[in-house]
Amino acid sequence: MGMSTNKCGARWTSWLTKNMLLLMTMAGIVMGVIIGGVLRNLEPSQEIVKYVGFPGELFMNMLKAMVLPLIAASIVSGLSQLDGKTSGRLGSRAVMYYVITTTHAVILGIIVVSIIHPGDPTIKQKMGIAEGETANESAAQKFLDLFRNAFPENIMRATFSQYQTHYVNVTNPNGIQKTVLKTGYVDGMNVLGIIVFCIVMGLVISKIGEEAKPLANLFHALDVVITRMVMIIMWLGPIGIPSLIAQKMLEVSDLWQTARMLGLFVFTVILGLGIQAFITLPLIYFIGTRHNPYKFLSGLGQAIMTALGTSSSAASLPVTFRCLNKLGIDPRVTKFVLPVGAMVNMDGTALYEATASIFIAQMNGLDLSAGQIITVSITATLASIGAASIPSAGLVTMLIVLTALGLPANDISLILAVDWFLDRLRTSVNVIGDALGCGFVHHICADHLNADVAEAEKAHAIVEAHGVNFDELEKEIEQENNNHKTIEHV
Repeated sequence: MGMSTNKCGARWTSWLTKNMLLLMTMAGIVMGVIIGGVLRNLEPSQEIVKYVGFPGELFMNMLKAMVLPLIAASIVSGLSQLDGKTSGRLGSRAVMYYVITTTHAVILGIIVVSIIHPGDPTIKQKMGIAEGETANESAAQKFLDLFRNAFPENIMRATFSQYQTHYVNVTNPNGIQKTVLKTGYVDGMNVLGIIVFCIVMGLVISKIGEEAKPLANLFHALDVVITRMVMIIMWLGPIGIPSLIAQKMLEVSDLWQTARMLGLFVFTVILGLGIQAFITLPLIYFIGTRHNPYKFLSGLGQAIMTALGTSSSAASLPVTFRCLNKLGIDPRVTKFVLPVGAMVNMDGTALYEATASIFIAQMNGLDLSAGQIITVSITATLASIGAASIPSAGLVTMLIVLTALGLPANDISLILAVDWFLDRLRTSVNVIGDALGCGFVHHICADHLNADVAEAEKAHAIVEAHGVNFDELEKEIEQENNNHKTIEHV
């Protein structure tokens, strides 16, 4: 009886130790909601609100600082260990998964919002939204901007700015005003360009082989260091995440009135995201792997909680790396598929943009034709790919969809009041989709990955993962065993 009690206690202690960070993060989210609710009643000043959000601001800054070195180190170190055929397989399987899930997310969003029909023109009148100008963003130019950003002219500039095309009103010397296209750089990391550059570098290092080995070792070492730094930063999450949540709750002027007016829209989005996250994505994972998807999902708790707290796929990227490594996903798959997925695989954002644009159309009393629904499907898919993996980037790309439907640009302000909350939920779905995508690709390509390792061992090549040289490790262990035998003999 005593032994069984001790075993049970030891098991419970072990579980607590492994999940301590997750439990602290969950408790932090609850505390953030409670603190935000209590402080709202005290009506704090804007200065106090900034103080409340200050720890969260520092936490976000630290996570964002890790994004650039993490993407560079993980992609280059991962691809440098793969041959060209394996890289092609991983890429093609990942693209197939992204296309299936994103397309389904958009279609699901359209179906849900069409059935529930949350849009009511009277809500627009009650919220005092005036009629505004039609959204003036070119979907074609935004799509071309994707390619402009994918191939930056200056890789150093890509680390802090990205290319953007937009319309501006210009008055000529005769006093005539006309709208012209203007291109230029705006603040914000060009993640897509960095990813493309690192993919090419990793493939070239793999192709060159021994001569490029010192450069590959540099990125392996950087990968190990950044992973360790991320682990340290994540222990600040239980302080930073509740700070961010409390600040957002305090910034919304009339929380309950807004919730009552837009409650049906919020319910529609939550229902669509829930179906995508817990039915569609697990079903696709199960069909591809024949493994229990919910067991896999249970290992993503920390990543999902971070996405809820930060509302940023980029900030959640380091934590998702850790979760997938614990789940046993091959590091070569994780390092290649996850950074790309965080940029282009936006299931939650695609669903949200389709749902929100049709909701705004319903608010304007517009009955969409079949052609307009197809237009929404295509533009929402392309816009979600172009959405940066930062908080509320979906609102910016929403202009593309509104342009396609000819709806007023300032109607976006209808959903601004609830976007801070829905942004966290759709980011969580984005993270779940990226993680399940890694599991999907890992299972489909498992045989080829194992064959690569066997071939490398057969050729006496160095096998590495996360910067660990297994050949050297094996020699060190053998040396230690020999030393022990020598000591025992003496």
